[in-house]
Amino acid sequence: MQARQRDPLGAAARQAERLQRLLASLQMVDQRDGRWSGASRYMRVSSPAVGRIPWWVFGAGEGVAANRNRESAFGGVKPQLRAIVPSRPVRSRTLTGFRQPRLHRFRKSPSCSGAVRGVNGAGAALVKPPRSSEIALRRSCSPSIERNRTMARTKRSRRSYGAGEWGRNRVRIFPDPKTGNFQIEWRENGRRLTRSLGHRDWGRAKRQADEFAAGFAGPEIAGKAEAEQEPLTLERLFDIYGEEVTPTKGECSRQYDRVALAMFLRFFGKDRKPATLSQRDWDRFIRARRAGRIGPSGRPVSDRTVERDLRFLLAVLNWASRSRNEAGRLLLDSNPLKGLRVPREKNPTRVILSQAEYEALLRVSAQIDWRFRVALVLAHETGHRIGAIRHLRWCDIDTGAGVIWWRAEHEKTGFEHRTPVTDEALAVLEEARKANPGNGDAPVLPARRDSAGNVSHAAARDWWKKAEALAGLERMRGRGWHSLRRKFASDLMDQPLKVLCELGGWRTAQTVLQCYQRPDEDRLKKALAERRVHPSAS
Repeated sequence: MQARQRDPLGAAARQAERLQRLLASLQMVDQRDGRWSGASRYMRVSSPAVGRIPWWVFGAGEGVAANRNRESAFGGVKPQLRAIVPSRPVRSRTLTGFRQPRLHRFRKSPSCSGAVRGVNGAGAALVKPPRSSEIALRRSCSPSIERNRTMARTKRSRRSYGAGEWGRNRVRIFPDPKTGNFQIEWRENGRRLTRSLGHRDWGRAKRQADEFAAGFAGPEIAGKAEAEQEPLTLERLFDIYGEEVTPTKGECSRQYDRVALAMFLRFFGKDRKPATLSQRDWDRFIRARRAGRIGPSGRPVSDRTVERDLRFLLAVLNWASRSRNEAGRLLLDSNPLKGLRVPREKNPTRVILSQAEYEALLRVSAQIDWRFRVALVLAHETGHRIGAIRHLRWCDIDTGAGVIWWRAEHEKTGFEHRTPVTDEALAVLEEARKANPGNGDAPVLPARRDSAGNVSHAAARDWWKKAEALAGLERMRGRGWHSLRRKFASDLMDQPLKVLCELGGWRTAQTVLQCYQRPDEDRLKKALAERRVHPSAS
């Protein structure tokens, strides 16, 4: 069996690595600054012949005793090492001489990124000390140090602002980690006091800190201008909304806003602060509205009506949380009712006018008014809302091309579009031009007393009720002008949804599927019959 050859160079290199790991784990005192440091510091050697000697000059030993080799290296003077060195003996007691950079070649150690090792002529291992840049690189690559550095940087990055002088009038503002509102901190008679500013406005908080430090504001925090500010109440909020937002809506929406705002003021109280509304007020309103104890009619209402009222209240509070007053502050910091569950109607009433009912109304339409006949045919043939039909003008109609332009300001969704019309619609438009000659901006359906104005929604509603009575149709809740729009969507159920949305003025197909289309009994029977004729392959 071949004898194993010894590798003195490899053994020396391994010994040097073990020595470096051992000394790097020690905590030594550097008398230059008196701080504990790692193995990158120097040892202090008290000797008249030697001043400050690097730690890597010595070989490993035990205790503070130096062997004869060390004594010979210092000219027979025994050095006194003022350092903590290991008392555990190691394998080698040989002394490595002073490092001679010009006489040795060094190569980088694969096990330590900052250490360099070499071999002298006698075979003893030399370890080159790591440079300061290498030590910084090794420290920066340490996971624990990087994690601590990241945590410290995160802590320092918290927004904070100080004003005043230390020991006199020093104050500091900082955000509360739980609520996000700014806190102010100061010292009074040696005690550290904090108080919430009650808002999240950074500029306002800085101004308050400066005022507090300058003595213009006391522990009540708020300045004179803020103390004189009138608190926001529901009455004040609803007045601002009614003056700025309600006039931008349509006629029916404006009327609903006035009725709903008055109802909420009677229920919650005029002096109630919007920020104090809670889940209890939400539930109380739902119970009272369902029972009919509040509301303009005084009768019980469905969940659909309650849903409409509550969504309007949420819209008002959301608008207040985004709008600012003259001083640049939000009317409401946040919506206190945001996220609460709105009741929904499980079985909403969505009546679809049948073809027989439409023909019955069409037969008696001429007895009511020629404008009712025109509106009835246009609603059936175009599938648009009665509000958009009432606001049609002759400049919106191109009889030669057979196209109607539906303006965005008269559409509920603001969807401006053009649609072709049928021959039946063109025929009633010609009847309307004969009954009311006009062109340009003249309305197609003028009001009775004002030929330049459009017919009102109340007049169109009264026409529908009279026509139902003359046609002998029983009164049904939910059957009105909008039932013609549902009939239009159901009649064109076989057409692509994109085409149907363009014809009827719907923005999304989801609304058509959820609220307007409903197959009748004949269509369902036809689908079952086709299933028998064309069975599945399986």
